[in-house]
Amino acid sequence: MGSKSPEKKHQWQDADSTQAPKPKVVPNPNSARIAGHSTGERDGNGESDDDDDDDREKASQVITSVEPADKKKKKRNRAKKTKKKAGASSAPAQSSPPRVLLSTLFPSGNYPKGEFLKYNENLSRTTGEELRYLDRMNHFDDEFLKDYRQAAEVHRQVRQWSQQHIKPGQSLMSIAEEIEDGMRALTGHQDLEEGDGLKAGMAFPTGLCLNNVGAHYTPNPSDGNKVVLQYDDVMKVDFGVHVNGRIVDSAYTMAFNPVYDNLLASVKDATNTGVKAAGIDARMSDIGASIQEVMESYEVEINGKTFPVKAIRSITGHDIKRYRIHGDKQVPFVENSSNVKMEEGEVFAIETFGTTGRGYLWDDTGIYGYGRNPYVPVPNLHLSSAKSLLKDIDKNFGTLVFCRRYLERLGVKKYLLGMNNLISSGVIESYAPLVDIKGSYIAQFEHVRFSRFMPFLSRI
Repeated sequence: MGSKSPEKKHQWQDADSTQAPKPKVVPNPNSARIAGHSTGERDGNGESDDDDDDDREKASQVITSVEPADKKKKKRNRAKKTKKKAGASSAPAQSSPPRVLLSTLFPSGNYPKGEFLKYNENLSRTTGEELRYLDRMNHFDDEFLKDYRQAAEVHRQVRQWSQQHIKPGQSLMSIAEEIEDGMRALTGHQDLEEGDGLKAGMAFPTGLCLNNVGAHYTPNPSDGNKVVLQYDDVMKVDFGVHVNGRIVDSAYTMAFNPVYDNLLASVKDATNTGVKAAGIDARMSDIGASIQEVMESYEVEINGKTFPVKAIRSITGHDIKRYRIHGDKQVPFVENSSNVKMEEGEVFAIETFGTTGRGYLWDDTGIYGYGRNPYVPVPNLHLSSAKSLLKDIDKNFGTLVFCRRYLERLGVKKYLLGMNNLISSGVIESYAPLVDIKGSYIAQFEHVRFSRFMPFLSRI
């Protein structure tokens, strides 16, 4: 049987391109030779060798003609596969005009994100309240609460001890020193080395105010042991402790004669009312009104005469800043028209004063203490004593309030002239005792409140 010629092969491909070509067959030369030999023998043809050569030549021509078609087939298959993959991975597109349902274009529900801009880059849209909040939150961390809780625990233990051990007959100087020694011992800072008092210790001088003295009195070195606590005295004990500038300020009133019990009860009740009314977004006007309503519902009888308890108008509670006992906000404990609100992250001293006198305090003679004014730049001081004293103040107290006893404890001498120069220049502020009319009696109670999710109180 003869094989097809190359011409006929090409004609067959052109005539029927849809029919798949036969697979390439590589004939075995030995099998071809055997086939030719057997054929020749059957036919009786003596030219079997020539026929064998012709068969091999035809077989090689058939192979050559089939190979290009096979390569084309493979290329077409690859192209079809690529098109299928591209079609399967392509996502549906929106039509023009847009009519395709959006959920069809995003079946996963994840829609493209818009452009992100930092909110704080445009400060014209950021309120003052938001900026103050961000500033407070920058300082709020685990160390913040740890410092405050440590200071509160120091205050609580010293306060409880003082309430049990203060008795009539003690001098105010000895009482103040015992309280201050206790706080220094519990914080582990004796305030004798330079800068040690800024780490922890006294936040301000211990206030021991008798009877009509409402606030800002502490024994001075010149007083010695002259002033002694008596049975009929009403004494306000106000002291503060700080840890890394986190100040806890709390006060209570002691009276040994039960005739003053109603006076103390009225002020204590009013302070607790103020603590409950205080909180995030609470208005000072509402807090003050609630405090006054409770306090002035009491009256006290002294020596057969009845006195209404009055809320003092000229002194207020306050917020507390770091290393500053008095911040920028005030908490009156009388009815007022203030729209100022408490904000999250602020620390407030909620304190109230009730009196049997006029309900108004003014400066008395003497000096309670001194404090650095953070808003006044240092002027050109001419007195060397003033320059030296200011350096000692900045290194040991910063903006914490201090008194003469603290300066002399550090070994500072001959400081009065330099201090007067600093006061006149406005760098240092002085605080005088605040008093009501003589013969009146004043009581005070105070807590510290921190507003963030939950309050913590320095309880009496």
